[in-house]
This record gives sequence, C-alpha cells and structure tokens, in this order.
Amino acid sequence: MNSHRSIGVTLALLLFAHFAFAADPITGRATVIDGDTIEIRGERIRLHGVDAPESWQKCENADGSSYQCGREAAQELDRFLAESRPVRCQFVQRDRYKRFVGVCFRADGRDVNHWLVESGNAVDWTRYSNGVYANAQELARSHRAGIWRGNFELPCNARASRAKREASC
Repeated sequence: MNSHRSIGVTLALLLFAHFAFAADPITGRATVIDGDTIEIRGERIRLHGVDAPESWQKCENADGSSYQCGREAAQELDRFLAESRPVRCQFVQRDRYKRFVGVCFRADGRDVNHWLVESGNAVDWTRYSNGVYANAQELARSHRAGIWRGNFELPCNARASRAKREASC
C-alpha cells in the first residue's frame, strides 16, 4: 500500500513539473513560420487569439487585383519582430497539434498578437480571444490596413474550403 502511495506522489510531482515547465515563458530569436506561427529555440508557437491568412492564401486589393496576402502577412511579421529582439512568449495552452499557444512580446514590450491585428495582417479570432483584439481590428478596418484594403476570405474559412470540410470559426 505504501509503495502505491509513493508511486502516486511521484506521478503527481512529475505531472506538476511538466505543467509548471510548460507554463514557463519562452524567450529567444523568433523565426517566422507563417503569419501567426513563430518558432523559438525549436518550439513552434501559435499566436493566441489571432488568425492570419495562410501562406497559400490570396486576397484582393481594392481594384480587384489579387496578391499573396498570407505571404505578405508572414513577411510583415518578420520585419516587425526584427525591429526589437528577442521575443518573449507567455504560455496560454497547447493546441491540438501540441504547439505552444501564447501571447508574445518584442524586447521593447510591444504585443505581437495585438500588432498583427492592428496592422491588418491577421484578424481577431474571437473564438479564442473573446474579442480582446476587437478594437485593434476595427482600427485596421477603418484604416483599410493590410487585408482590409480589399476583399479576403477569413483564414479559418479558407482552410475549411481547401480541406473540403465545414468551417468551425
């Protein structure tokens, strides 16, 4: 009986250590994977509460011409991060792909997630953000910044359409 109790205590301590470690911030030089995912020291980080166009996604300018908005979002994010390094990401959760999901900040304190929405390079994904970036999105929309300069399909709808499944956004 006593050995079962110590195994239980050991497992509880290991689980606690795992979750405590997972909650630690990650800091370092960020590499941009796409418009809403970066990598720091080998850890993929999905930016919480925002949804950027996919790297293959196209959007329309006001004149109806198309452009690679997903590629543009990733390039703009890379430029923004390069202005003030390193990046620090606070843990929010792990997603279904086991990626770290977090809110990230540049060395100068600027909120990366907020900037993505405010600059029009991502939308406020209210399903996860609970509207935290709604004001930033309205500002981007009113200034016709980034994807708001023309027509675009919400990234979650574009992913669903490409996968031929129902959107869950």
